[in-house]
Amino acid sequence: MARPWVPYLTLFLTALITALVTTPLARKIATRVGAVDKPGKRRINKVPIPRMGGIAVFLGIICAFVAEAIGTTYFGWPTVLTPAPHFETLDYHLMVIGFVAIFATGVLDDIFQLKPLQKFAGQVIAAVIAVASGVVIGVIVNPLTGDALDLGILAYPITVLYLVAYVNIFNLIDGLDGLASGLACISSFTMFVLAVMAGRADAATLAIALTGATLGFLRYNFHPASIFLGDSGSLLLGFTLGIVSLLSVTRTAGLTTIIVPLVIAGIPIIDTFSAIVRRKRAHVSIGQADRGHIHHRLIDEGFDQKQAVLIMYAWTFLLCLGTFGMTQVEVIPRIAIFVALLVISALIAGKLHLFRPVLLHHLNPKTGDDELVTPQDPAFDEEAKRLHEEEAARGPHLHHKDQ
Repeated sequence: MARPWVPYLTLFLTALITALVTTPLARKIATRVGAVDKPGKRRINKVPIPRMGGIAVFLGIICAFVAEAIGTTYFGWPTVLTPAPHFETLDYHLMVIGFVAIFATGVLDDIFQLKPLQKFAGQVIAAVIAVASGVVIGVIVNPLTGDALDLGILAYPITVLYLVAYVNIFNLIDGLDGLASGLACISSFTMFVLAVMAGRADAATLAIALTGATLGFLRYNFHPASIFLGDSGSLLLGFTLGIVSLLSVTRTAGLTTIIVPLVIAGIPIIDTFSAIVRRKRAHVSIGQADRGHIHHRLIDEGFDQKQAVLIMYAWTFLLCLGTFGMTQVEVIPRIAIFVALLVISALIAGKLHLFRPVLLHHLNPKTGDDELVTPQDPAFDEEAKRLHEEEAARGPHLHHKDQ
C-alpha cells in the first residue's frame, strides 16, 4: 500500500510534466488553425500570440487521471472515484462528458469566435451534464441557527447557475500573462488542501491535477507569454474549480462551507461584479468590453504586467489563507475572518476605482451619433460630470465618491 501522499504527488508531477511537454504542441496547433490573439486596443500583447493553451491543461488533467487508474490497478492505490455517502448518486463518466463539453466549447470559440449566445449555450450544456452526474447541493444550513433550507427542485438550476458563473468569472479575469492560470493554480492547491482535510479524495485528485497542469503551463504563460490560455483554457479552469468546490461540500452544506470556494475565487468575482456595476452605471451593455478590469487599473497605476500579476497572486493568497482559517475555527470567528477579508478587498477595490465607468455615452454634435467614449477622449470628462450630477440628483444612495 502506497503512502497517502505518494498518489497525490505522482498526479501533480504527471499533470505538470504533461503540461510542460504539450504546451509547445498546443502552440503549434493554435497557429495552424489561426487561433491567434493579435494586438488591439484592449489587448495587452504587442505581438500575435497563440491562444489555445487549454489543450495542454486539459491533457495534463487527463494524464493525471490515467496515472491514478494505473496506480489503483497495479500499485494498490485507494480508488478516488468513490462518491461520499452524502451524494445519492454520482456518475463520474457523465461528469467527464461535462468536462469534454466545456473544453469543446472553448476550443470552438478559440477557432471560430463563437457568438455570445452560442458560447453561453455550450457552458449551460456542460453545466447541465455535470449536475445530471450528481454534483448538487440540496440543503443549505444556517450556521447561526441550524435551520435547514431544502432547495428541492431548485437545487438543479441553482447549481447550473453556480457552475456557469464560476466558468465566466475565470473567463473574464484572463487578461494578463499568467493571470488566470496563476490564480487557478493557487486556488486549486487551496481546494486540494481543504479537500484532503475533508476526506474528499475525488475533489482532492481533481484539484491537485489542475494545480500541476496550470503550474506546468505557467512556464510558457507567465510574462512574457508565448501562449495564452484562450477560452479552451479559461472556461476549463472555471469549470474544474467549480466542480472541485461542489465535490468538496456535502449535499447538506453549511452556508459558510459554500462561501469558502467563493472567497477562494474572490478576485475574479470582484472583477466580474465591478464590471457589471460599472457598465450599468454608464448605461452600456453588461457584455460591452472595457478597460476597467482589475489588471487594467493596476497597469494604469503604473505597474508593469509582471508586477500587476504578482499583486493579484498575493491578494489571492491572502484570500486563500483566510479561507483555510475559516475552516479551522468556530462560527463566530469564521464570520469575523470573512468580514475582514471582505473589508480588505473592498478597500483595494475602492483604491483602484473598480466601479468607476470607463465607457460613457456621448452624443456627437457633428454627426448626431450616440458614441461610446473612453477617458482618453476629450468628451469623457464632460459626460462623467453629467453622469455624476444625474446620480447625485436621484438620491444620496447613488452618489459615488470615486466618480
